[in-house]
Amino acid sequence: MYPLYWTTSKGGIFMRYSYQFKRKAIELFYRGEWPKTPNGVTTDTFHRLIRDWVKLEQHHGPDINKNRGTNKYWTPEEKYSLVCQVLSGQGLRTVAIVAGINSGQLYQWVHKYKTLGYNGLINKPKGRPPKDCKMKVPKTISPRKLKESEYEELIRLRAEIAYIKAENEVIKKEIALREEKEAARLKAKKQRLLKRSANKAIN
Repeated sequence: MYPLYWTTSKGGIFMRYSYQFKRKAIELFYRGEWPKTPNGVTTDTFHRLIRDWVKLEQHHGPDINKNRGTNKYWTPEEKYSLVCQVLSGQGLRTVAIVAGINSGQLYQWVHKYKTLGYNGLINKPKGRPPKDCKMKVPKTISPRKLKESEYEELIRLRAEIAYIKAENEVIKKEIALREEKEAARLKAKKQRLLKRSANKAIN
């Protein structure tokens, strides 16, 4: 069981693992075992990577480890939403796993946002620029585009709303659990009182 291939870089050896390798590593993990650590990577880093594969599979199914979000087109708004989650205190690796992307990719987005702002998240157009067209185009009235600050505020508010909704669900579950425990306590107390009354009547 070996990686599909690896390439050397300034930082050392960059591993790229085959899907078969990942599946075998995940199967061993569920059996409480670890595959042999490849050369060029520390055991802790390798084990952390396998745990990430397991979490990705649990969230998105086994196919996610075949091609992790590389073909998906991420809009600037989607990137900014993930960046906001990281900047609000959520773990970068956790956010990346839930989104189904590589944590290195998310780190780049966070870094670009910190250095360039929202513009750093805008995808650059690919291919040659279109030639000037001299044909007359009828004028159309289009809605005003949001400013960069307005985009950021809109997506930040959406992220806050999603976070508040999740918190409310947790609070509801806690309240329901407390009510259930209180009902059980009162029921047990009532049973004890009835038992005492019955014992007194017998005596």
